[in-house]
Amino acid sequence: MTEVKRESFGECRDGRGTVEKFLLKSDAVKVEIISLGCIITALETKDRDGKFADIVLGFDHLEGYIQKNPYFGAVVGRVANRIAKGKFVVEGREYHLALNNGPNSLHGGIKGFDKAVWTPEVLPEGVRFFRISPDGEEGYPGELKVWVTYTLKNAELTIHYRAQSSKTTPVNLTNHSYFNLAGQGSQSIYDHEFTIDADSYLPVDETQIPTGEVASVEGTAFDLRKPVELGRHLQKFHLSGFDHNFCLKQTKKPRFCARAYHPSSGRMIEVYTTQPGIQFYTGNSLDGTLKGKGGHVYPKHSGFCLETQNWPDAVNQVHFPNVLLHPGEEYSTTTSFKFSA
Repeated sequence: MTEVKRESFGECRDGRGTVEKFLLKSDAVKVEIISLGCIITALETKDRDGKFADIVLGFDHLEGYIQKNPYFGAVVGRVANRIAKGKFVVEGREYHLALNNGPNSLHGGIKGFDKAVWTPEVLPEGVRFFRISPDGEEGYPGELKVWVTYTLKNAELTIHYRAQSSKTTPVNLTNHSYFNLAGQGSQSIYDHEFTIDADSYLPVDETQIPTGEVASVEGTAFDLRKPVELGRHLQKFHLSGFDHNFCLKQTKKPRFCARAYHPSSGRMIEVYTTQPGIQFYTGNSLDGTLKGKGGHVYPKHSGFCLETQNWPDAVNQVHFPNVLLHPGEEYSTTTSFKFSA
């Protein structure tokens, strides 16, 4: 049985209103999610000795999430990841977005879904968040109704995303949690082992926009089909980290796509999704300046993200999976995280 509790988390002083916190608890996992940005603020799982530790990066108080931060735990949208030069054409009309990542638009713009206070509804085993993104918000066409549902069953956390639009618009939603399976205060993820079940990936230019090539992972640093220890792997291939989309076989039902394992604690995450891609990000932009939970700082490579999503810049690359949602259609994707030790 999953226990669900609801409490206040704080007040946004800029008029966005009260932020609530929802605690989902099973015998194996404890999750805390707030109504600001549908942010996962804490996620506790057991190690092989049955000891709980919080395995997501974040802050102790609301203020940390209101200040500038690298999307810790948040749902990002209307379009996750990058759109080249912040522009795209839909049905003959060109749309322009804010440039908030060098020459590109990232994670929905200046005030994306991560900065909105959503309307919550408690469910028997979780919580559903709802918001309406107005027509023209951050430059995107159409009024978009969005539902994000978190459910916890035993050791599995499932996120379901739904959306409907009044005009044709790109939609690509994901959760941007940063994990460290060693728990709070751990300074790196170099001792983690990663597996990604993908035969191809997207090479990117110097601004992290896909070049358009869908490249085989065979014989490259991007072949993660068998487990690799991150620290050794980065050294071997002289990489400064990963921030790349791996191409998945898209299915109607969630299928296995990635695994992260921490040998010392025994903690493991397995990711299942209906999405066509997963962005593997190794916290390259973390630099130790942010003070997180318990006063811990988060240096480079102290957390990783496994963001299930459509491919970056899909709205501008015709041979990428379709990212457009038309009126009368429903956007619907599911991702599950299975925790074990």
